[in-house]
Amino acid sequence: MTATIDISELIRRLDVAYPDAKIALHYSNPMELLVATILSAQSTDIMVNRITAMVFRKYRSVKDYADADIRKFEMEIKSAGFYHNKAKHIIEAARLILTDFNGNIPSTMEEMITLPGVARKTANIVLYNAFGVISGIAVDTHVSRLSQRLGLSKNNDPVKIEKDLMQSVPKSRWGSFPYLLIEHGRAICIARKPKCRECMLNDICPSVFII
Repeated sequence: MTATIDISELIRRLDVAYPDAKIALHYSNPMELLVATILSAQSTDIMVNRITAMVFRKYRSVKDYADADIRKFEMEIKSAGFYHNKAKHIIEAARLILTDFNGNIPSTMEEMITLPGVARKTANIVLYNAFGVISGIAVDTHVSRLSQRLGLSKNNDPVKIEKDLMQSVPKSRWGSFPYLLIEHGRAICIARKPKCRECMLNDICPSVFII
């Protein structure tokens, strides 16, 4: 799908409004970012940062996660929700990183998505923020919602939305673009009642009169 909105003007205005837009998850190395991103599914960044403040003190390396007692680990991340699957995925991913990638977090999309619990969104987040690798556009709930409202995609499936965005957004902005939409989605274009009158995009947004 080709966007009807002027994507350059859209990005320019969002850049002005949110000059410090960036990932909200706390981490200090690629493994921590991978763990935090897996935990963030169906959870909030605030909650995940609260959990990882403790988890990252205890688990310092890939091997620490690979050797973790899954029952104890489940209890440590329980507040993130879906903790059975998340614990299983994190521990299994760590083991695979040790056996297949010599203990190093993979830095390509093809390798990243072989890890348990890692689909394109998580891979895009880790690749861009940990390695500066731009392979696609991370699509979370904010990005999905705003992409539809702004006329950037008519799809509901994250993979299809990502493809639509990749056709419109300059590749140099693929990594940073999601954070502009996330900031705007939290501040103005909220899910239930978007603040269209306050929106700096209300003269170019195709949904402003129908929301």
